[in-house]
Amino acid sequence: MTTHVHPFLCLNDNYGVLVHDSRSGATAAIDAPDAAALIAAAAAQGWELTDVLVTHHHADHVQGLPGLRARFPKLRVAGPAKEAARIGGLDLGVNDGDVARVGALSAKVIETPGHTMGHVVYWFEDEALLFTGDTLFALGCGRAFEAPPAVLWDSLMKLAALPGETTVYCGHEYTEANARFALTIEPDNAVLRGRAATAAALRAEGKLTLPTAIAAELAANPFLRAEQPDVRAALGMAGAAPAAVFAELRARKDRF
Repeated sequence: MTTHVHPFLCLNDNYGVLVHDSRSGATAAIDAPDAAALIAAAAAQGWELTDVLVTHHHADHVQGLPGLRARFPKLRVAGPAKEAARIGGLDLGVNDGDVARVGALSAKVIETPGHTMGHVVYWFEDEALLFTGDTLFALGCGRAFEAPPAVLWDSLMKLAALPGETTVYCGHEYTEANARFALTIEPDNAVLRGRAATAAALRAEGKLTLPTAIAAELAANPFLRAEQPDVRAALGMAGAAPAAVFAELRARKDRF
């Protein structure tokens, strides 16, 4: 195996994630929540950070960039071109369909507006790896801060269409809280109940709940299941358009 992923928690509930290509020695951080934590994690793995792939402009995803640049002067930072002015200092602005490279690895850029208007995710198709930032979470999704919920729904459907075996890493450790909300929508979903129990046990032991997978989310994440009759019925929205069902789900989760 030549591709290695190292996730870890930092700040309050952010994930730091390192992606290492052993063929070239290149290592990328997905976002930059905490420079010190990322530097320490790279050192512990014996890796030299070469790249950062930024998903969106929020401070808890980019505030570590100055510290990383100070430690790694040759660092190359890629991020959404549509948010370049808000992020600052990008070496490469990427758009939908572009390719971001980490050594011998190639990630397709998928624009997923909703949480922020320029949010992007990175899909390493050959490695079946997806880094979703704050668009898709395990058993949840991001808030629709900068666009109507229907825009975020469309973005999530792009990710739902990826191969089911795709391994997913997201930007925050929210799985337990997301499970509690999801169970208010589908309390009889056996897959969801199992996921909720597993997440609670892992967190009780101080362990991570990631990664997840596209197929696992399709089976248990209500935000990807707005077309399912049980989800519509739970909301009293039988026959409603999926985007409208999703908007109601997102509004309920915002109040939860």
